Amino acid sequence: MNSEFPAAVHLLVYLAHLPGRTANSEELALSLHINPARVRKTMRCLREQGWVSTREGLGGGYSLDADPAALRLSDVYRATDCGGLRPKKGTGRADSDCPVGSGIAGAMDGYFAEAERRYLEAFDGVTIRDVLEKTTRSDSSAGEAAPG
Repeated sequence: MNSEFPAAVHLLVYLAHLPGRTANSEELALSLHINPARVRKTMRCLREQGWVSTREGLGGGYSLDADPAALRLSDVYRATDCGGLRPKKGTGRADSDCPVGSGIAGAMDGYFAEAERRYLEAFDGVTIRDVLEKTTRSDSSAGEAAPG
C-alpha cells in the first residue's frame, strides 16, 4: 500500500470536520505533517473523483463536496491505489533456474489478491463519517475537537 490512501482519508476527514468551510493546502499540510505540494497532489485525485472542490483567491482552499456518510473507505482506497497491497519490488524471477525463485512471485500473487479482497471488504462498511466520529469521540468530553 502506498501512503496516498491514509493521506486521502485524513484529508477527507479533516474537511468533513469543517462543513461549509475551506482549508488551504498549508493548513492541511500541518495536520498531516507533510509538504503542501503533496497535499495538492492528493487533493487533485480527490477533486477528480468529485469529492472535493477548490475555491481560488483570498479565503480559498478545499471543501468537501461529498456526503461523508456515503463516502466509503473502499472507494477512497480504489481512487488512490497505486499497486494495492502487492509490493512494488518482489523477489525471484520467472526465468530463474531456482525452483523457488522462479515460482515465488506467482505463488504470492494469489495471497496478495485475497488479502486485498478482504481488505476492501472490510473498508466497504466504513465511511468517512465513521472515521470522523471515531476520531473526535475521544475528545468530545473536552469540548469541540480540533482537527489535526
